[in-house]
Amino acid sequence: IMHENNQIKYRENFLNLSIFGIAMGFLEAIVVIYVRQLYYPEGFEFPLKMLPEKMILVEWIREISTIVMLVIVGVISGRTFEQKFSFFIFTFGIWDIFYYVALKILIDWPSSFLTWDLLFLIPITWLGPVIAPIICSILMIFLSIIIVYQTSKDRDFKLNKLEWTFLLAGAFTIFCTFIYDYLNIIVKNGFILKISKLTSDQKFVSIVESFTPEKFGWSAFIAGVCLILICILSILKRKMKK
Repeated sequence: IMHENNQIKYRENFLNLSIFGIAMGFLEAIVVIYVRQLYYPEGFEFPLKMLPEKMILVEWIREISTIVMLVIVGVISGRTFEQKFSFFIFTFGIWDIFYYVALKILIDWPSSFLTWDLLFLIPITWLGPVIAPIICSILMIFLSIIIVYQTSKDRDFKLNKLEWTFLLAGAFTIFCTFIYDYLNIIVKNGFILKISKLTSDQKFVSIVESFTPEKFGWSAFIAGVCLILICILSILKRKMKK
């Protein structure tokens, strides 16, 4: 009975978080549409225009606030660390997917899953084709459901060290594929010692405003996805053994 009650409770949590994530996705898309109307009235495309320094700070605060909101709903929804983490990444995945759904509905963008997008600005700019963050979001949703299902049956369930290693290694590998282009610009052109003042460096601004990404690191990205899949398979294997 307790197991069934837990499953009902967690299904309600997933439903509520789905609604929250969808609403956040649409809200985020609307904010981005406003920003694009201000700085890309002719349409968002590469090369990127460097935002004013004050606006970059505003964007950082917005991004941090978004992550804090997602973390807090995860903390509120879960009982154990694994559950809190799972509800966080579940809501993150729903939010990110419906962010792109909202952009497509409202302004018919992106034109395809391979359209390049500016994904994040912290600690440096993340770039990638739209399909890449969507794949990550699907992985997060799948992983979160598996973990919560396990904890609904076994209150003491925790990811083991090997699973955390594969998960974190996969996430870090994917992160590196997203920041690779800008990190390459920074290192290759000797900006590493000026990283705190990049937005005011005219040489850096000039390079960024003439840069168009062409090749995504699919090999590294797929390797990162595979590492996370190994973590998921390990959890499923433990479930089957029990």
